[in-house]
Amino acid sequence: MKYVIPGGSGQVGRILAREFLQRGDEVVVLSRNPQPEAWKCVLWDNNPSGSWASELEGADVLINLAGRSVNCRYHPRNRSEILESRVKSTEALGKAIAACQSPPNVWLQSSTATIYSHRYDAPNDEADGILGGFEPNAPDTWQFSIKVAKAWEAAANQFQLPHTRTVLLRSAMIMSPDKGGVFDTLLGLVRKGLGGTSGAGKQFVSWIHEQDFIRALDWVLDHPEIQGPINLSSPNPLPNKAFMKALRKAWGIPVGLPAFEWMLEIGAIFMRTETELVLKSRRVTPGILLKQGFQFRYPEWEMAAQELCKRWRVLSRS
Repeated sequence: MKYVIPGGSGQVGRILAREFLQRGDEVVVLSRNPQPEAWKCVLWDNNPSGSWASELEGADVLINLAGRSVNCRYHPRNRSEILESRVKSTEALGKAIAACQSPPNVWLQSSTATIYSHRYDAPNDEADGILGGFEPNAPDTWQFSIKVAKAWEAAANQFQLPHTRTVLLRSAMIMSPDKGGVFDTLLGLVRKGLGGTSGAGKQFVSWIHEQDFIRALDWVLDHPEIQGPINLSSPNPLPNKAFMKALRKAWGIPVGLPAFEWMLEIGAIFMRTETELVLKSRRVTPGILLKQGFQFRYPEWEMAAQELCKRWRVLSRS
């Protein structure tokens, strides 16, 4: 199998590249700043006629992860870069695929679970989920994230690619013990005694263990009937209060200082990020995967948190 991964130099890309390489597959990462790695790295830009486009010829799977990090303040310049980096890269890939003599069999296009509405009453799956953008009194930053998600998907959907199956990956937070990832950040708060409830604590956290994320991608590749949006998330999202409690228990710290909403707003300014990442309720479930019989190894956060803490300890000593 040949995998081509634009934007594969980030945390998620490295998780996937490591896994595919260990299996003996060919891995090509497209990056704006290619560095020597165990896999092939090729210079990437948004020019659909660039030299990178030749890597798509004969590829089995294209996994597009390209896009500026959203872990920043949403001022005008960053907003422009976040939106344009996703839309333009996706359009460049669509044009390059259309020009291929032997295009990729499958295009796995990144999206995000953030596209769904902020809600507590019911989960959002692919069939019955409510797309966001219409919530009353939602902060402007939340509306912006939903706008980006919709534009990202629309950029991929505009192409008619008869020989390439397109799947939109509405991914929840991917939990791995790698340094700098979401889990590493949350565990850092717990280790410092700051891992208490965030805000009201009733906002739902949607997540997926890295092993289930990889296995879900394999499932999608093995099921050609899957097209369009698919939720990649644990079947059991849980409120922030319970989520952080389970993480503290897994690490062995019973108490964590809570962070009230006003504290989060101040902290976000100093950390150059947005509170949306912790205050928006993301209650997302994987309807398609469950309906088709996919079996999660880590369906419950308690079990996942224990396994991740164990591996984090091992990695920290290496």
